[in-house]
This record gives sequence, C-alpha cells and structure tokens, in this order.
Amino acid sequence: MIQKFIRPAVVAMFACALAQFPFAASAASSESSTGFADPVVATGKGFEIKRSQVDTAYLNYSASEAAKGTTIPDSDRDMVRSRLLDHLIINQILLQKATADEKSKTQKQVDEAIGQARSNSPAAFDAQIKATGMTLDQMRDTAVQEQLCRRVLIRETTNGITVPDSEVKKFYDDNPTDFQVPERVHVAHILISTLDPVTQNPLPLDQKMEKQKLARSLKDRAEKGEDFAKLVKQYSDDPGSKDKGGEYTFARDHEMVPEFEAAAFSLKVNQISDPVETKYGFHVIKLIEKLPPKTEQFAEVSPRIREYLVGQQADKALPSYLAKLKTDANVKIVDQTSGADASLPGAPTTK
Repeated sequence: MIQKFIRPAVVAMFACALAQFPFAASAASSESSTGFADPVVATGKGFEIKRSQVDTAYLNYSASEAAKGTTIPDSDRDMVRSRLLDHLIINQILLQKATADEKSKTQKQVDEAIGQARSNSPAAFDAQIKATGMTLDQMRDTAVQEQLCRRVLIRETTNGITVPDSEVKKFYDDNPTDFQVPERVHVAHILISTLDPVTQNPLPLDQKMEKQKLARSLKDRAEKGEDFAKLVKQYSDDPGSKDKGGEYTFARDHEMVPEFEAAAFSLKVNQISDPVETKYGFHVIKLIEKLPPKTEQFAEVSPRIREYLVGQQADKALPSYLAKLKTDANVKIVDQTSGADASLPGAPTTK
C-alpha cells in the first residue's frame, strides 16, 4: 500500500521536536531556577536561546532515549546538543512566521485533541500530563507550538512546488507493488483493560478475573442482540476506537498485537469472539466484514502520490532553505560550547 506516501518527508526530517523536547519559548531572566547564571547561547531577530533551554531539551531527549533502552554515548553529547540548539533556533524563526489564521486553527486543533483525550480516559490523561512534569497549560502551549511549527514549515517549503499529472501517473505505473492492498478485516471490539489507569501496571489477579468476567458478560449480551456500538461506548477502555464504534480495519502485517490479529482473522462475518487476552486486557471482537486483496486505483491514490512527490522536492531544497532562514534572521552563536555544529546541513554560524 501507499502508506509511506501519506505526508511530505520534510515533516519527518524537521518536525520542530517540541513534543520530545519541551522548553520555554524564551527565558524570562538571566538566571535559571537554581539561581545560577543562565547565559544566552544564541540570538536572532526577535529571540534569544538560553543555556537552560538547551539543557532542558537535552535532558528530555536523554529521557526519551532511555525509555527506548538507548543511552547517548559521551562522544555524541556535543553533537546532540548542537542538533537540539539548531532545532530551538529554527522553531523560534518558524513561530515568528505563523499567521493569525494558522495560530487560530492550530489552537483549535490542539484544544479539540486534548478534549477528546481527556474525555476518553480522564485518569490516564491526567497521569500522562503529570509524568511529563508540565502543567496542562504548559503541555497545551508546547503542543500548539509543535503543530504550528509543522504547519508553517510545510507551507514555507512546499509553496510554489507543482508536480505535473504525467509525473504522478508515471510514479503510479513504475511502483505497482506499492499499491497492492492485502486481505484485511473490518472489526469492532470492546477492550476491558487489565492495566491500572494511572500507573499502567497490570492489575492484581483478583481484579483481572473480574475484568474477564465482565468481558464474558458483554460477549453474551452482544450475542443476544444488544447493540454492539452501544456496548463499546459504555464499556470499552480503548480511547482510539471508543467513539468510532470500536472499529478497526487492518491486514496481516502486525498492525495489531498477535493475539488480536489471529482472533480477528479466524472469525466469520458477524461472529463475536470469546474474550481475547492481550497485554492491554480482554477484547471482545466482532467481525464486520472481510476485505479481499485489491489494487488501489490511480484516481484514489493520486492525491497522496502528488503530496509525496511535492515533499520529495521540498526535502531537496530543505538544507538551503534552513540556511537562508537563519541568515535572514541574523542568527549568532554566542556560546560555542552550546552552539550548533557547523558541519550540519544548514547549521547557523557566527559569521
């Protein structure tokens, strides 16, 4: 399938990184919260970056890597800090380029996403916010900046790029395997979670057995004719599908955990499974339909192909665009020990 052509690669190459690296847009004083001097390490038109911002970005990046079981080698620390500073600089420049309309749309988008996440699982949502070490307002501001940078970057780098229809069609014809869709199943499910909503640790055995009992009762109720979507809305602990009737469509390519996938493909249409246990809890699955393999038609995929090809062109121009962006903003690295690596594409310099 053409999943890899969903959005321009430029976003993946330089997606602001605010979600991974929370930091203040600018420091309010010349001292950090510890009372020590907080020197400016980089400046540009309308902004400055403090040492504490780079430190915070580095600590958050280190924590995210540690969560994946990765440690930053001592030999790479300067490089990582340089890259983070470069991100911080670009973020500030992009934020200044945001229009009032972009700011309004982004704020609305983030508020809607937060509202949805909170309504799906208030306890889990609050626990996740607490784990970041930020308040809800700080998290909202961070998310707005992240999405706003992404929006501006796409606008700036793809504006004026056009791809002829002939190139779009040629790409489709030259890459036939990318548009082969394997057999899929369309299911609905109810998840009865066996994880603590706050800690996400497994529940004690006695509570887990109660959850299994509930899942079995829901299976019985569904088989007796109760509306499955209503049972999903009332009981499911899956925030990703609860407001969509519990529905997912997927292929045999490990999009789902193995137990869930195996059970779904073993069902007959309209059949409801016994509770299926996964690491998330107990699932009651209903097979809505089986979708045979197919080839996606050109008309339905051409917009995605065009977006991908536009993104490819934007990627090629990205290093020179970033370099010009920083030149125009008169970026200066004040403290070379925290400065961006001049060997990096588009890295700011003191010249």
